[in-house]
Amino acid sequence: MTGTDATFRGVADPLGPHEVRALAEELDLKPTKSKGQNFVHDANTVRRIVTVSGVGRGDTVVEVGPGLGSLTLPLLDAAGRVVAIEIDPLLAGRLPTTVAERAPELAGNLTVVTADALAVRGTDLGEPRPTALVANLPYNVSVPVLLHLLAEVPTLRTALVMVQLEVADRLAAAPGSRVYGVPSVKAGFFGTVRRVGTVGRNVFWPVPNVESGLVRIDAYDNPPWDLGQAHRTRVFAVADAAFAQRRKTLRAALAGWAGSAAQAELALVEAGLDPRTRGEQLTTADYVRIAEAAGRLGIGPAHREP
Repeated sequence: MTGTDATFRGVADPLGPHEVRALAEELDLKPTKSKGQNFVHDANTVRRIVTVSGVGRGDTVVEVGPGLGSLTLPLLDAAGRVVAIEIDPLLAGRLPTTVAERAPELAGNLTVVTADALAVRGTDLGEPRPTALVANLPYNVSVPVLLHLLAEVPTLRTALVMVQLEVADRLAAAPGSRVYGVPSVKAGFFGTVRRVGTVGRNVFWPVPNVESGLVRIDAYDNPPWDLGQAHRTRVFAVADAAFAQRRKTLRAALAGWAGSAAQAELALVEAGLDPRTRGEQLTTADYVRIAEAAGRLGIGPAHREP
């Protein structure tokens, strides 16, 4: 990362409303809700997203759902390389041509992976591995895609995603907040999470029914816990159980996960937590402590007979 704000080469010609409509007409493209297709057509908005992401020449950026290329072009203008994951073969096939037409000097810095972002593996993204995620995520799968890529691409140092405003609030919520929940805990497992802006609905085509928010996640410089898959799975299972019955005390909410309320209490006490606490009051670090305490005591699904 080069700093707080990105700097642009100034050699990529951005897409505006006219260009977006013309490309869609050429492809006979009719955006669908099922694919979460809402294309940004405002150049200032996409430049702001790239600026806030802070990507620079040393970064390889993974973009999810590039669509017609509105965000891809300014990303290429600022970053060293862009790997675009696009599930729609029609859009994936047109994107390199769009970049070659509007940023010919940078066309060689683009790699398009035609795949479902929820199924892609880190090895599918080539070398060097991505250091940043910058994307306008489809509303219907935004949190699963974000969490999947944070887990699958451990080289990511930062993520800047545009999501539905309500989802942005949930991801960045602090313990005790009305909207604090599983997404907040899981995003906080990977780094510090904050909301860094809002985006009005009128910069999209078609115009969505909701506002959008920008969320930035900065990976921990020195991770405070093991980020590996096995440990992450155990921690996430505790959070899922706690919020499945968020109105109950943790002693009751974690009973099914632990095997009984008494076992849940043992794990909570071992972790230094009051069993009468509710899940919405705990930090991500607290959930890590519960999972680790349960592991030491042999409590939890992994320790029970199948």
